[in-house]
Amino acid sequence: MPKQEKGKSHSTRPVSKRPPNWCKYQPEEVEALVIKLAKDGNPPSRIGVILRDQYAIPLVKSITGKTITEILKESGLALTIPEDLGNLLKKASRLAVHLEKNKKDLHNKRALQLIEARIHKLSRYYKREGILPPNWKYEPKIASLG
Repeated sequence: MPKQEKGKSHSTRPVSKRPPNWCKYQPEEVEALVIKLAKDGNPPSRIGVILRDQYAIPLVKSITGKTITEILKESGLALTIPEDLGNLLKKASRLAVHLEKNKKDLHNKRALQLIEARIHKLSRYYKREGILPPNWKYEPKIASLG
C-alpha cells in the first residue's frame, strides 16, 4: 500500500490551456456569470467553485483569457483588499478579541503572532506588485497584549 499524504487532495489542473470541447460556454457568457455571482456577494474563490460545480466550467482563464479577479476589476467589482489578505485580517481580529477575554491563552497568542507575520509578508508582496497602495499599513493587535 502506498504511503498516504496528509491533507492533500491530489487534484491537478487541466493540462491543456484551451477550454475542453465539452464546455459549451462562450467567453461573454462566462464573464456575465462571473459578474452576476460577484453582485450576489460571492468572493472570487467562491465564484470559481460555483462555476466549476454548478456550471461545469473548469477554468475561467482558459475560456475568457482573463482571471476572475481581472474580470471583476474591469467591471468595477474588485475588492479593495485582496481576498487572502482580507481573510487573514478577519482571522487576526477575531483572535485578538478572543485574547482580550482570555489573557493567559498563550497558544493563541503565538497563533496571532504567526497570522500577523503572514499579513506582513503578504502586504509586502502586494505593495511590491502595486495591488496595495505603498502607504497601506496593518496595525497589529498584539502590541496591546504584549
